[in-house]
Amino acid sequence: MSESSAAAGASGAFGGWRRATGIAGAAIGVVAAGAAATVAVERMTVGRNMRRKARLALDSAGPYGSLRGTPGRAYADDGTELYYEIDEIDEIAEADKADKADKADKADETDDLDPAAEVLSERRRRLFGLKAPAPVTVVFSHGYCLGQDSWHFQRAALRGVVRSVYWDQRSHGRSGRGVAQSRDGVPLTIDQLGRDLKAVLDAAAPEGPVVLVGHSMGGMTVMALAAQYPELIRDRVVATAFVGTSSGRLGEVNFGLPLAGVNAVRRVLPGVLKALGQRAELVERGRRATADLFAGVIKRYSFAGRDIDPAVARFAERMIESTPIDVVAEFYPAFTDHDKTEALALFARRPVLVLAGVQDLVTPSEHSEAIADVLPDAELVLVPDAGHLVMLEHPEVVTDRLADLLTRAGAVPAGATVGEHGKASNASSTAQRG
Repeated sequence: MSESSAAAGASGAFGGWRRATGIAGAAIGVVAAGAAATVAVERMTVGRNMRRKARLALDSAGPYGSLRGTPGRAYADDGTELYYEIDEIDEIAEADKADKADKADKADETDDLDPAAEVLSERRRRLFGLKAPAPVTVVFSHGYCLGQDSWHFQRAALRGVVRSVYWDQRSHGRSGRGVAQSRDGVPLTIDQLGRDLKAVLDAAAPEGPVVLVGHSMGGMTVMALAAQYPELIRDRVVATAFVGTSSGRLGEVNFGLPLAGVNAVRRVLPGVLKALGQRAELVERGRRATADLFAGVIKRYSFAGRDIDPAVARFAERMIESTPIDVVAEFYPAFTDHDKTEALALFARRPVLVLAGVQDLVTPSEHSEAIADVLPDAELVLVPDAGHLVMLEHPEVVTDRLADLLTRAGAVPAGATVGEHGKASNASSTAQRG
């Protein structure tokens, strides 16, 4: 989702194709947000140049996606380089300890410091108010056309509280293009993503208990991991969070469109995507030229509320626009084939959070309810005024429920409370089945 200057038009048939790909590039924005059709967009009343300047201002001022951890690289079974970052408790605690010591020296109160408090970060005390958590690693898997930074708010809140791993799925973010796809022409599958997650676990968390958190495609990745490595789930996974995701039947999603429109899209979309993916450079220019429409489509399919912070909306737009059109085309067919309902049983008898936005048009909340039906002991949280990117639209709800999940899994002490991006929501914010 991006915005740029309009591409120069060409004449003749080539000019017609360029105009067509400009329109198609905007339509692909729907796919990039997880849908597959054009939608009505609110009428633009501000000049294009002003909107461009506003976006640049948001890009330069927005803090979202700025958090970084210790970088690492894992390698998938086909050689694809997978980039991840680790937020280590000790590293953050030591930095806070040094900062606290400096302040104590200035105040000449070194003798009064509590040694136990020195090794706790200010953020950890503010969020949880308690001492060191259990040695659990929380691994976050992001969704289609996003990246590890989509967990920005949760990362900010949990930083220094638990050991966390954030990774970019193949062909997304800082990870390399899928070798099997780009070099060998092998179709992308969700099973491949499950094996990628295993490679990241082997590199970043080779031992100890693990909590798996997945949004949308990331949740499907977690299910694919379970289907292929059931012993890992049994032996090491102590809790799981499925956020705005699905265990299958994605081919039946209507994306909020009338039946006739959905049927038409399903017939032509695979062929259109394949054609556009083969003309990526041309389509990207058309995509930039229609950035206003593209932004409107992304907003509709990402968020439910009208009062979403413009900086957050722009942040989501930047993440999605950074996904090349050929990657969008490459991944899309895998969702129709995705069916991991049977694998869900492996997550039974341990803490599970299933959370979704009620107004999610991409992976409708009914799909989360179906997951919860298979896992009747899971906590089901449906957020009424939320769309697909619920962790950005209502970060306090998502972080609050994640904090509770971590407590139940023993990753943080019982009785801990969460503040900042994880303050408890009131009764009107969520509908739950405990």
